[in-house]
Amino acid sequence: MFISFEGTEGVGKTTLIRRLFEYFQQQGKDVVLTREPGGTPLAEQIRSLLLSVNHDEKMSNDTELLLMYAARAQHIEAVILPALGAGKIVLCDRFIDSSFAYQCAGRGLSRDKLHLLNENFVAQMPDLTFWLDAPIELGMTRARERGALDRFEQEKVTFFESVRSGFAEIHARDPERMKRLDATQTEDAVFAEALSYLE
Repeated sequence: MFISFEGTEGVGKTTLIRRLFEYFQQQGKDVVLTREPGGTPLAEQIRSLLLSVNHDEKMSNDTELLLMYAARAQHIEAVILPALGAGKIVLCDRFIDSSFAYQCAGRGLSRDKLHLLNENFVAQMPDLTFWLDAPIELGMTRARERGALDRFEQEKVTFFESVRSGFAEIHARDPERMKRLDATQTEDAVFAEALSYLE
């Protein structure tokens, strides 16, 4: 099973993923925990480029999108497909839904560009996606409490409102795959809700 986790900043994805990782391990399952952008040494270097705030030039939206997919292509080939082929459960912090929400809904890039990339470079869709949803201000408050903000976290609230709308659009289009979790709840309540969908 391939499960992805989506949402804007500070909604608790990392906490839920860790809890589900431990849950599956306790069930005796072979489970892989990974993330995007990243997941392999090469893809993690691309992640550093994408998240760094210390660039001498502004990164264009197209460059951002292509770097995301360069990291994703490496990640799919080196981690996701081999793990699924070996019968493992893959838990991935972000996947292609983030590209739609951030680069299309957030940055305003053409959906045709994304469709072309998905068609050519994404050989595997998640079986299940958890969208952790919370008001933007709440998530950003949590993100600021974690420490220094990365390049994405420094975006304006209006950007993240557009991103959140992007996730809502995917959820409306594909409710069987993407399940919305109310991320304003306690950690235990979010975990219990996720388990109810898994069962």
